[in-house]
Parts: sequence; structure tokens; C-alpha cells
Amino acid sequence: MKSGIVRAMVDEHLKEDTEVIFHNLGLSTPEAINLFLTQVKLKRGMPFPLRVPNNVTLKTFADTDAGKNLVRSKDAKDMFKKLGI
Repeated sequence: MKSGIVRAMVDEHLKEDTEVIFHNLGLSTPEAINLFLTQVKLKRGMPFPLRVPNNVTLKTFADTDAGKNLVRSKDAKDMFKKLGI
């Protein structure tokens, strides 16, 4: 019997975007939340890896946000060429 209530404030756009995905998967938002909570219980933790970014990653985020050290490509072909792929 379901009697517990979960109330959470979430970003409106995040809620709308995820509800579309849940609908495409045949799930309601409450069903998706129950699925998530069930997985947390079964795995005794988060059902996906969580990592704290290291210093290199944090610097990369800061540089990207500042528009520094970016390599721009005109299209995917140009990007692959620059990557040597």
C-alpha cells in the first residue's frame, strides 16, 4: 500500500522535459520516482556513479565558462579532422 508522500521543488523546465521522456517510456512521474527509489534501495546507494570533479576537470569547466582554450569546429567532419580521427 502506497501511503508515503514525497514533495520536492524542482526546476519547472527540468520537470517538463523529464515528463516528456517519462511519457515516451510509458511512465508517469510518480512511477519514475518509485523506480528511482527502488533502485537506490536495491543498490544501497545511487543507481549511477557520482564523482567529485578533480582539479583538472574544475579548471576545464572554468576555462570553458570563460570562453578560454576552446577549439571551434565548423562541423563534425572538421572536428574529427582536428581530433585526428
